[in-house]
Amino acid sequence: MECIVAGHMAVTAVEITELVPAVDLDLFIGPNAESTSDRAARLDAARDILADLRESDSEAAAYAAALMHARRLLVRSAQRRSRQSGVAA
Repeated sequence: MECIVAGHMAVTAVEITELVPAVDLDLFIGPNAESTSDRAARLDAARDILADLRESDSEAAAYAAALMHARRLLVRSAQRRSRQSGVAA
């Protein structure tokens, strides 16, 4: 499946982020290690920006929402693997 943004073909998530300047990858995905309070603050900001994006740029909003969802799936998967192996994530 091809992803074309503003007439340019994007292959990776980084390329898509570069082509969709309204989406801050770090804000919507977050770092690998962050405190609970930092995560809560980042997600609050991301939700506010996502609400604004939905009004101004529905495609960018859809991409940002997908990033947030993908991050939750990755975290859950890592937690599941760590429980199975007995190692903390």
